[in-house]
Amino acid sequence: MAALRFSWPWALALATASTVVALLAGGLPGLRNAEDATYDLRLTTFSTPPDREKDFVILGVDDATVQGLRANESYARAWGNWPYARSLWARVLTHLEALGARAVVLDFTMDEQSTDPGQDALLREAIAHMSIPVALGYAVNVPSQNGEPLPHVTPHNWTVLARAPRPRVKPPASDPFAPPEGTEAAATSELVASVLSFPVREAWPLPDLAVDTPGAPRTPRHPVAPIAALLDVVPAFGLVYPEADPDGKLRRTRFAYTDGTNAYVTLAVALAADLLGADALVLSPGQLRLGTRTLPIDADGSAALDYQGTIGQRFDARSLLAVVDDSVRREHRQPPLLGPEFFRGKVVLIAGFAVGTFDMKATPFDGATVGVVKPATELAGLLGGRFITRAPVWATALLAFLVALGSALLILGTRSVWVEAAWPLTAPVLLFVATGWLLVSAKLHVALVAPVLATSMASLAAVAANHLFADRERARVKAMFSRYLSPQVVDQLVAQPELPRLAGEQVEVTAFFSDIKGFSTFSERFAQDPQGLVRVLNTYLTRVSGVLLKHGACLDKYIGDAVVCLFGAPLRTEDHALRACAAALEVQTEVERIRTEFAAQGLPDVYTRVGLNTAVMFVGNFGSEQLFNYTAMGDGMNLASRLEGANKPYGSRILIGPRTQALVAQAFETRELDRVRVAGKHEAVSIHELLCRKGELPPLRQKVCTLYAEGLGLWRAARFAEARDVFAGAVALDPDDAPSRALLARCDRCLAAPPIAFDGVVDLDK
Repeated sequence: MAALRFSWPWALALATASTVVALLAGGLPGLRNAEDATYDLRLTTFSTPPDREKDFVILGVDDATVQGLRANESYARAWGNWPYARSLWARVLTHLEALGARAVVLDFTMDEQSTDPGQDALLREAIAHMSIPVALGYAVNVPSQNGEPLPHVTPHNWTVLARAPRPRVKPPASDPFAPPEGTEAAATSELVASVLSFPVREAWPLPDLAVDTPGAPRTPRHPVAPIAALLDVVPAFGLVYPEADPDGKLRRTRFAYTDGTNAYVTLAVALAADLLGADALVLSPGQLRLGTRTLPIDADGSAALDYQGTIGQRFDARSLLAVVDDSVRREHRQPPLLGPEFFRGKVVLIAGFAVGTFDMKATPFDGATVGVVKPATELAGLLGGRFITRAPVWATALLAFLVALGSALLILGTRSVWVEAAWPLTAPVLLFVATGWLLVSAKLHVALVAPVLATSMASLAAVAANHLFADRERARVKAMFSRYLSPQVVDQLVAQPELPRLAGEQVEVTAFFSDIKGFSTFSERFAQDPQGLVRVLNTYLTRVSGVLLKHGACLDKYIGDAVVCLFGAPLRTEDHALRACAAALEVQTEVERIRTEFAAQGLPDVYTRVGLNTAVMFVGNFGSEQLFNYTAMGDGMNLASRLEGANKPYGSRILIGPRTQALVAQAFETRELDRVRVAGKHEAVSIHELLCRKGELPPLRQKVCTLYAEGLGLWRAARFAEARDVFAGAVALDPDDAPSRALLARCDRCLAAPPIAFDGVVDLDK
């Protein structure tokens, strides 16, 4: 929590800056293309194979149709080659209506008259007698053409029951070259405008059909009128407009366009309006209404097409040849091969599939497919499905900010090398999965590039900040611990991946306490020369501290002549107990040298006692706002201090606690001196004297230690007389063995005044 409290202002600043930069950069062409690419990848990755549309059939002029019509002599004579005579479409439409089709879409543009006007008349006659909606596409002129704009008209949705009026320019009746009735070559521009335009009620200007040419004014484009013979009989005309993105893929539709004068709708909208009984297309921010159908769309009036898969996965596509054959079989009263109910109630789309009959298109699911995939998918969305909408900009900004903030907090709060390495790679994957799931399940396109960019920038900035903080923290730690540790240990400490937590942590360490025996008497010798006392004390402390630092100790504090230090913190070492024992022995060796030098200078004798204890302690910076230092707190620290003082009654020089003894028993010679109960504690602990390294104990000392252990056992059993004899034997072997003399004297006291309640534990006053 402390790390978070420190990190959140930085995280907030980094997240805000990263989000702003990401949103501003999102408008760059390269990032827009990247967003389209990730949209395709998410859509194709998370989409499952769709169920076939039950209400749609696509009839394709495929290779089988082209070859079959060419191979059949009667077919070839009647309809020729592609583009086939229009009497073929008259036959197909009539047959589909007879089999109960709900509506038919001709995904073609018929804007050129046939060389045989009678063919146009046959198609006109067939459509005029149909009672189901028929939709035909129309194109817009190419930029190089300078078409005339259509006049403004009041648009209507012409339907099967209310077809267009027939304001035509008729040739004189006396003209011997006049085409057959109903195939007039000229129709008024008002008729063209009235049948192609569509009533659209919109809350904003519609996109126009003009073309942007770099370095030149916008080139206006206008609808290209279908042949005059069909203008007043086809119920629905719609734009066949590619609406491709800059990379050529069909992802979106705008539903309606304008040439600056009238509004025009796409082929799918034109047919859906008839099927839904809509008199107008109503576009409002975020909503499309067509008759009784209301669908969510984007705020700008567009929407992404919900392909769900390839055209072959979603739609039932059949060869047109099968329908042609069935129409012939029907004339001979033979059952259709596709079945009498195959087309009943279905919307039939007719389009080119064979090479040369269609323009190659691309979708997120297919790099090359037939163009009918767009009107088929759009029509399915209008009639019973839905479209994919984009999340609003504020939602994208919020997502980018929240993920960037979370990333910055995570990296700044943990300051882990693993998090710094893994999270910048993991976050984009998680965003990809989450937004991909929303895209497929909720039909909601949440932008990915901006959040990923914001997250990446925030993560990298947080990593950089971490390293900046780490460098500053290392400098601070190095400056602080240079007072407590040797330069080599400080270098090791700051080189660690993780710096010590100065706020405090639970760590097992070994505490070292040392003190000069009789320092009060010692200092009295310098009552008239305090500067001399300072010089002597500085010499002692410098040399003792040097030994301790050499073994990796962290100097905690000096209390007069006392030295307190820690092994195992802040630099973590598994062998802290071994280091402490080795240091204690070398300190005593160094003190012997100091005693010799002091004696030669006529200075007082110094005698140092040491207490060592290993325990889990709370280690960190403690103190006030004005003064603090790195130290340890806990019962383990208190016991180390008590052990230093416990040397006095036993005459020993180094005492260690039970945990320390357990850790160093294989490397150092020790002997148990007693079981004691320190002040303020009820639990007794065993105390051990540190003697030397393993294998360095002289034979005489070994015998003394063996006798001491035997005597200690007898004393604990309250067999004071026997214990006295054993301790007396030890003293006889080594009169300088102070612990044996101390236990011998204790046995004498117990023999003189036997204790009333005896548990073999000695209470220490301090």
